[in-house]
Amino acid sequence: MRAMSAFKTYDIRGRLGTDLTEAIAHRIARAFATVTGADAVVLARDCRESSPSLTDAVAAGLMAQGVRVLDLGMAGTEEMYFATAHLGAGGGICVTASHNPLEYNGMKLVGRGAVPLPDADFARIRALTEGSSDFATAKGGAREDRSAVRADYVAHVSGLVGQGIGPLRLLVNAGNGAAGPTLDALAEGLASRGARLDLVRMHHDPDGSFPNGIPNPLLPENRPATAQAVTAAGADFGVAFDGDFDRCFLFDGAGGFVDGEHVVALLAAAHLAAEPGATIIHDPRVIWAVQDAVRRGGGRSVLTPTGHIFLKAAMRREGAVYGGEMSAHHYFRGFMACDSGMIPWLLVARLVSQSGRDLTDLVGAMRRDFPSSGEINFRVADVPGTVSRVEAELSGQARGVDRTDGLSLDFGEWRLNLRASNTEPLLRLNVEARGDAGLVAEAVTGVRALIEA
Repeated sequence: MRAMSAFKTYDIRGRLGTDLTEAIAHRIARAFATVTGADAVVLARDCRESSPSLTDAVAAGLMAQGVRVLDLGMAGTEEMYFATAHLGAGGGICVTASHNPLEYNGMKLVGRGAVPLPDADFARIRALTEGSSDFATAKGGAREDRSAVRADYVAHVSGLVGQGIGPLRLLVNAGNGAAGPTLDALAEGLASRGARLDLVRMHHDPDGSFPNGIPNPLLPENRPATAQAVTAAGADFGVAFDGDFDRCFLFDGAGGFVDGEHVVALLAAAHLAAEPGATIIHDPRVIWAVQDAVRRGGGRSVLTPTGHIFLKAAMRREGAVYGGEMSAHHYFRGFMACDSGMIPWLLVARLVSQSGRDLTDLVGAMRRDFPSSGEINFRVADVPGTVSRVEAELSGQARGVDRTDGLSLDFGEWRLNLRASNTEPLLRLNVEARGDAGLVAEAVTGVRALIEA
């Protein structure tokens, strides 16, 4: 086969019919089974219209290698993570393109214990997929319905979050993605533990045509519908999910979007209240609100490059209780060090319930003390050259330089991070300041001029 452009840094994502076809999916599955040596693989899919046929092709490829396919049906990526560990499978695959446009699909792959595949294994899977050699067929393959594992997932997540939630009225926007059925099951499980949640459901039913737009609340243009629904419902706060619900996004009771770094800071503080001195992992894009929360909680803050493989490795290496990225990926020691889109909003609901403070109040001080720009994307012809130009122009004025991920420059009263995307041909800029939103705007203008020069 030709080179597989669908293989990204640590997952698979491509255009249907060209980068990703049923034949390619079948071959990827056979390569996955060959490299991992798994005798059983958990398989899940999102609700995209192209996902059932691709999932069938993956299942057929795995069975041809003698693998028992433990099929969850339509389920979230985090349910695949959970089931891979819970069932003792040798690996897991979720067929999903998350928040990508309709013409895309992809796969997320993990090994035993829901641990990310080593780079060498991922490279071997790609090489075998691209190769011309046939795979040897093995006996023993079968496809088993394991959708009932959702009940075990619900019990596990409910147990992690514990009791003490509510009474709260929440607006939940599933975006017509895969979140709806899992959310219903989770709500029932939480109610049995005494949670008092009044959930106002929006765009709740899975619909792979996404009649209300691709669910990607990270994009500012996608937020007003949820924000307006929060205030219309009189909700305490709102939650919106992406397509495979491994990410959730929060809106306060006034409909204001809660920036990702502020959610990380809230969750860090919540964990440190329960486990003083614990280690918190976070990415280096926007850090001051998080570091302030960790310092006040008596914890230890550890920076790691952006991306789930780096966060998960650091979580395990450092024994961290929690890790968070401003892009809304949140990782939990009690959830196999994996990311979940359901646990964060439940922890925030518990925090609001037990603190007696609403979400607007909880994030208000952070918005005031640590304003930020949000992530600004640029398409440039020469990413390394552009970063070098910005560094040459500004590093002499900086008090500190950090290269954990891309280029971070600390000027005392403001800070920037400039990095190439792991998944798209983009250069990403984040700027934050200490208590001066005007300084953020001024700095963005200056850096933008350098990038676009």
